[in-house]
Amino acid sequence: MIKKTALLCALLLTSALFSCGSSDSKGDGSGHMYNAALLNNPQSLDPQFACDESSETVISNLYSRLMKLDPSGNPVCSNAESYEISPDGSTYTFKLRSDNYWFFDYNDDDKIEESECFPVTAQDYVFAFRRILDPEMCSPFADEFSCIKGGSAIINGSAPADSAGVTAADSTTLVIELEYPSADFLTLLASNAASPCNEDFFLSTKGRYGLDDKSVMSNGAFFVRQWFYDPYGSNNILYMKKNSANSYEDDEILPSFLSFTIEKNEADIKKLFKDGGIDCITTLNAKAYNKKKYTVDAYRSITLGIVFNPDSTVFSNENLRKSLAYSIDYNELSQALDSDAEAARGIIPPAVSLLGRSYRELSSDRLMNRFSEEEAKSCYSSAKSELNIESFDSVKLLVCTDTVDSGCLHVITQRWQDILGLYIGIEEVTAAEFDRRIENGEYQLALYPVRGLYNSGVSVLEQFAEDPLIKVSGEAEQTIKSLRKCPDSSELVELFADAEKKILSQYSFIPVFYKNTYLVAGNANEDIGYDAFSGAVDFRYAKNYD
Repeated sequence: MIKKTALLCALLLTSALFSCGSSDSKGDGSGHMYNAALLNNPQSLDPQFACDESSETVISNLYSRLMKLDPSGNPVCSNAESYEISPDGSTYTFKLRSDNYWFFDYNDDDKIEESECFPVTAQDYVFAFRRILDPEMCSPFADEFSCIKGGSAIINGSAPADSAGVTAADSTTLVIELEYPSADFLTLLASNAASPCNEDFFLSTKGRYGLDDKSVMSNGAFFVRQWFYDPYGSNNILYMKKNSANSYEDDEILPSFLSFTIEKNEADIKKLFKDGGIDCITTLNAKAYNKKKYTVDAYRSITLGIVFNPDSTVFSNENLRKSLAYSIDYNELSQALDSDAEAARGIIPPAVSLLGRSYRELSSDRLMNRFSEEEAKSCYSSAKSELNIESFDSVKLLVCTDTVDSGCLHVITQRWQDILGLYIGIEEVTAAEFDRRIENGEYQLALYPVRGLYNSGVSVLEQFAEDPLIKVSGEAEQTIKSLRKCPDSSELVELFADAEKKILSQYSFIPVFYKNTYLVAGNANEDIGYDAFSGAVDFRYAKNYD
């Protein structure tokens, strides 16, 4: 349930960011202070637990990990200086760089002092991975890391957390043993959940780890200087300062400060942007932003598909669902769309990268086209016979107003009416109402978002083994569960395509659109990072020329 809620929140919530201050003489924004707004208070700054967008944004700037993704989506070393993989692909040995430090401002004076600064060690990663797997922790990321040797046994409570196949050979050598070779493992290590955790500091917080400004410390680009939140008040802030203890020559951090205000609603954040004091915003709809004034970066990271109420007697009929799928003419739909979305015949969205390219470039979804008027009519006839119904009552397709322009959906509903004689209307609701209706089962059909927790086809497809609304069974489920056991990235291309086809063959999710998410920035800013999967905004390499 935690993951499902997090996924919906990641789609329906936005963050906005604005800057002020001036650059130094270098003209690259060095020393700049970014003021930023988060929508709602971060759930937690514990990277092994938090998965809401506000938390992910702060965590991305607070911690660094063994690996990171390069601009092409390939995992490369970050806090790891190097790594080796055993010939059988099941043991990873990481040599940690010696210049990555923990820092906590005990004296509240913003000065880096020796007593407040100490190296990140291999044991810090050992403790972090044990925490993820420990069932008492209830980490939403436990399943993702179950590939670690002993992981499944730890998660189900039949083995202690310290039996995990993660050990520190010495202070700078980390050894991770896997149950099986996994081509996705290095990408997983670039996710926020794989951040280190210092055991002594964790225990010193006495259950408050990640919940206030005295219960977090940094090994990343910035540290938390102050975090104040009053749910009944205003002027809520989270203030961060550059962690100068971690200045790598090959990883230069230019901004000096991040100052987040914590807002209670999206309207207030949008107003900041409209009033001209805001440099960038993440959004699902960028049509209002003139490209002459703003830089608009689009990421096709979401797949929107039609789902059916699992408790519906009528839509539990597979032939009825098939008839709807066969009636969608994707070529016709493509002509009705603008650049915000594209017709989706498959499941994995184009923003997912594999082998340094978009997965959809490696495996076209056109082979998954199902449009056939003849098949649609045949299945519809079979459905009426099986349900002993001469005609179906009209129903409505539930659509969140923040997803896509519902006008293009009329191309689909018109086809249903022309081919099947079935009238399905469109019911638009707000994001909050959509979430509530889905949660309470108050719908017949809905346009539902699917997005991975990180940049991985494995993460996208695993939603179909975990989310009860779209959960598949049989061969499809088994194929999904085998994805992490794939030893070679090139083999994942065929496995992903096979999994997509098996999922689609159950017709519980009918893909319709690959949808953009956007980072919109003022022209004075460059290189503000955006993870279109976790929703995190990353200021580590941001430049401001204002």
